Amino acid sequence: MSQFSFSSFDASLMVRDAKGHYQPATADQILDAARQAIEHKMQRGASFTSPAAVKEYLCTKLGGFEHEVFAVLFLDTRHRLIEYAEMFQGTIDSAEVHPREVVKAALRHNAAAVIVSHNHPSGNPEPSAADQALTQRLREALGLVDVRVLDHVIVAGNATASFAERGLI
Repeated sequence: MSQFSFSSFDASLMVRDAKGHYQPATADQILDAARQAIEHKMQRGASFTSPAAVKEYLCTKLGGFEHEVFAVLFLDTRHRLIEYAEMFQGTIDSAEVHPREVVKAALRHNAAAVIVSHNHPSGNPEPSAADQALTQRLREALGLVDVRVLDHVIVAGNATASFAERGLI
C-alpha cells in the first residue's frame, strides 16, 4: 500500500514508490486515497447527520469513475450505516441494475432503509426517465420486505441530484 504525504514545498500530494522515493501522485491515486479516507471516516454505525453529509460521502465514493457505478447505502432503523456496497458497474452511460439483487443484499444486511446512488460520468446529474423508473421499481421491490428507499442520489463529479429533495420519492 502506498503512503501519502503533502510536500511542504509545493503542497502537492506525493506517493512513495517501491524504493522509498516520493513521486507526484496520479489522479487515480488521489481518488483512491480520498475513497480510503471517507471509508475510514464513515464506518459501520456512523450516522449521516444531514443530506449534505450523504452527498459528500457519495461524491467521494462515486465522483471519479469513468463508467457508471450503482451503489447502495444499507442503513439500520436509526439510519446509521451498516454497509456501503457498489453493486453494479456499467458503461459510460448506463448500468444494468437488478432489483432482486438489491433486495437480497438488503435482507442479508438486515437493513431497514437504503439510499441508492449512481454516478453520471457525463457530468450532468439530471435524472433520466430510466433513473426515475428504476427508483420506482426499487421502491416497490424493497417495500415488499419493509425496506424503505430514503433517497436516490445521482453524482456527477461534485454535482448531485437528490430524488428526495426534488420530491421524486
